[in-house]
Amino acid sequence: MALRLASLMLIAAMSATLAQQAAGQGPAPVVWPPLPTAGFVTGRAATDKDVVEGNAVFALRAYGIPFGKPLDIAIPQYAYLIKKGEPPLPVIVVQAEEGKGIKIFGFRDLNGKAATARESELKLLGTHPPD
Repeated sequence: MALRLASLMLIAAMSATLAQQAAGQGPAPVVWPPLPTAGFVTGRAATDKDVVEGNAVFALRAYGIPFGKPLDIAIPQYAYLIKKGEPPLPVIVVQAEEGKGIKIFGFRDLNGKAATARESELKLLGTHPPD
């Protein structure tokens, strides 16, 4: 239920942004939603069950053996996905693990679409909505 409520708030925030842009007001500032209270993994590696239940974006496994280690950062938190040649994309980080020396983050954009990124592709912003 909490995950559905968070999704609805994300959709409402994006609708407000699109309405401002359609009104000719140029790029509207990001309307950050509240951080979710469910639908994320923190303090442990995600399992396949977490992914199936929508609480994780990925589960690190090799030859059927889990190998991810949780990163010691606040989850969930706000961030920007940074890709060359594209404007920063506001996202919410819902998972952070290290596997074989690589830090991997699971995130959802403000429309709820899930994806992963390496540490170099994210600018972490913390747990308070950025200005």
